[in-house]
Amino acid sequence: MTLTVYLISAFLLLVAAFVFFRFFGRRDYRRKGRLTLFSLLVETLIFFLWGGFPYIYGPSDWPAVQVGPILEAMGWISLAGGLGIMFTAMAGLGLRRALGQESKVLKQTGFYRVSRNPQIVGCALYGIGFALLWPSWYALGWVILFAAMAHMMVLTEEEHLRHVHGEEYVRYCARVPRYLGFPHGW
Repeated sequence: MTLTVYLISAFLLLVAAFVFFRFFGRRDYRRKGRLTLFSLLVETLIFFLWGGFPYIYGPSDWPAVQVGPILEAMGWISLAGGLGIMFTAMAGLGLRRALGQESKVLKQTGFYRVSRNPQIVGCALYGIGFALLWPSWYALGWVILFAAMAHMMVLTEEEHLRHVHGEEYVRYCARVPRYLGFPHGW
């Protein structure tokens, strides 16, 4: 596959994520207070397509660059740690809440005391680990594509949670950062 096909595909996936998260997902949250089954399936498809990018678009000689033992160890730690954080956070949140089906209780314990979106942080660490293990411009693009898509999803979810939980959510945002780092309010 050529770089042009990769970039066009990434752009189209980003546009699809934008349209879905910022229009259809937002509409579901406003009308139903949760994602519909259709929206949940489309959201899942978008992230599955993202997950397939390295396999679909990776160059045939990938990885052409061999990484040293330190970078390799960092990559495996990031990859495994990211998966661990992602699945632990999802399990702690509960499947229904993790899939946008329920938002009556605002989770503020466990990983959610450190990040409002630990599942996103975990998945980002996974992607970074992958990029460290098999470095290329394709892998870097994959990480950047995830960051953009996930941020659009997070913005839509935050609007919904602020609507559902009001001041409690605003106070939570003031205490806990969106991803990592310093907290910031609205």
